[in-house]
Amino acid sequence: MKSHQGLWKSKARSQEMTLLVMLVTTIGLSAIQRTEAAGNVVVWDTGSRLADLNDAENRADWKRVPSELFVFEADPSKAASDPGYYGREYSFKGDAVVENRSLAAVFWSAKGRVALYSKDDVTASSVSGASPGNGSLGKKILEFAPRQSTTQPGKITRCEILRNAADEVVVEVSFSATGSADMSAVFSFGKNEIVEIKPSAKMKRISLRSPSEYGVVPGFIGDDLIFSPVEYASVDMLSVPADNVFIGLLKGEANEFVMTWPNGKQQLNVRLTNDPQGKRIIESFDFDNDGQAIYLAALSAPGIWHREELKPTYLEKDVALAWKRPFPAKWKTQLSEAGVRTTFTFREAKGTVWRGVPGSYNYPVWFDGENAFYHLSKKVPPKGDSIIYFLEGRDTPISISTPVEIMKATLGRQMCDPILDVAGQKLRTHHRRGGDGVHRACTCGCTETIQAVFEAGQEVARKDDVKEALSDMTFFVERHVERIEEYRRFASDMIQFLQAKGTASPELKPFLASLEQTVQQIPQEYSVQKENMKSPEHMAELTRQTMALTASKNTNNLTSYMELLKAWRAMGGAQDYVVAQCHTITRRLFQEAGYGCVNNAKAVPVAQEVRARCRQVLRNPDGYEIWANY
Repeated sequence: MKSHQGLWKSKARSQEMTLLVMLVTTIGLSAIQRTEAAGNVVVWDTGSRLADLNDAENRADWKRVPSELFVFEADPSKAASDPGYYGREYSFKGDAVVENRSLAAVFWSAKGRVALYSKDDVTASSVSGASPGNGSLGKKILEFAPRQSTTQPGKITRCEILRNAADEVVVEVSFSATGSADMSAVFSFGKNEIVEIKPSAKMKRISLRSPSEYGVVPGFIGDDLIFSPVEYASVDMLSVPADNVFIGLLKGEANEFVMTWPNGKQQLNVRLTNDPQGKRIIESFDFDNDGQAIYLAALSAPGIWHREELKPTYLEKDVALAWKRPFPAKWKTQLSEAGVRTTFTFREAKGTVWRGVPGSYNYPVWFDGENAFYHLSKKVPPKGDSIIYFLEGRDTPISISTPVEIMKATLGRQMCDPILDVAGQKLRTHHRRGGDGVHRACTCGCTETIQAVFEAGQEVARKDDVKEALSDMTFFVERHVERIEEYRRFASDMIQFLQAKGTASPELKPFLASLEQTVQQIPQEYSVQKENMKSPEHMAELTRQTMALTASKNTNNLTSYMELLKAWRAMGGAQDYVVAQCHTITRRLFQEAGYGCVNNAKAVPVAQEVRARCRQVLRNPDGYEIWANY
């Protein structure tokens, strides 16, 4: 019985082996037949080492590296069926180049760098289906290299292909420099513009050389930090408090890169220099990677960002910009409002806006078709430069990736959710009854609704309507007061935190003292306006007096109510002002912490904690705050 079982198993193994050989042969032949077909991601061998990156534009001697190396054998089909041929590694005669429709990466061995290019017309190539290998490499966006402990030039000593499939290429690259330990990194490419870089344990720091005019640290609750090199004429290095994402705006306004990374103890430093014309620019970005991966994506389009000098002649007039938006997106800029850098999203039409501190004014930025317009005023004055850029899509073509989409693709939605904090961007409601109550839920709106009742002489007949409107107004005031109390608690906790940090780290005291001086303005504003904001008892008395006028018809009712209206609005106006001031001060603190730590790397963790606390209290703002995302 056992012998029969053994014979059956032997035959089964023989049949399985036969099927396996046939399958391998079929797969091998199919792979060989595909080697000349256009793939989504292609690996090239330049044939000889590149002396200069300009040589990379000459493709005459380039050879495409096939996904299977059987094609190099005298009998490819036979080799595909023989396991002895499997596992062979490709040896580059020149430098390695990885290319897809969106980007190209040149592994420049002589200089120990990896140059990343963005294709000149990504949208066109995506639509037409143009294959990698056609035309120019594109615009060089940056050069990647390990940050060595030596000043000696480095080299790439080995490029090993870990995966070469039609839709994905993974390459392990070894770097070497005299006087420094050898180190490696794994580069992964797909069909889009994203490159994943996984440094080895020995590669503690990396350098991204990318001449840029601005660096942006997005803040989806609160305003972005925009770093301009011209503001740091005497500083050569900035320690930037970036959380998981950073955007570099390259010279020429046609290119930018997006860099993301997972949670950890990473630190981003920005190196500044002067260009040949003497203009202050960002030379490179040094990144302490904490042994974790980073993700890079290059985005290109004419006018993908824009700098507009805000001239004095822009005051109190509509100004059409020479710049036009290259595609639909949520374009935005920062302007000075109430003395604070404030984010304004470009609207689709001209209009006005009202806020608690500056009051009513012409909304400063909008589009008319593809044309951009500014209208600046004394409340939002022409001051410095305005940088126009986008992070999120808004009817954006599917062929164009946004920085937020790149974040989601590289970090995952679970990690991006607290960063983007969509729930925290929602305004809190003033509406006690939702859509059934007074739609303009504020002291002005509710008193206006009640005024119409008295003007019509219907205060007795519509007594219940007046009561409901008063309840709506009471709800509004209570929400205002609750919001103010949130800011007061925040300020108290922040002051204690800053003082404790100052005691523990005396070297940071100047930085911390400046922040404390800012946050102290919250209790100061409250103290100044406390009497004008009145008390719950005062509001209850106004309610009682207003309802008393509905008890009987009287020719003096309207006159008496109009006096009460003034009292209601005076109380509400003071509360509007304090809420808006608290918000403005907190956003100023959020910004000052981010900009104020750049000259001291030790201050960065404290700045990040301050900004995290600001971000938490800024969540779900009251509609009367100077909301930084109109």
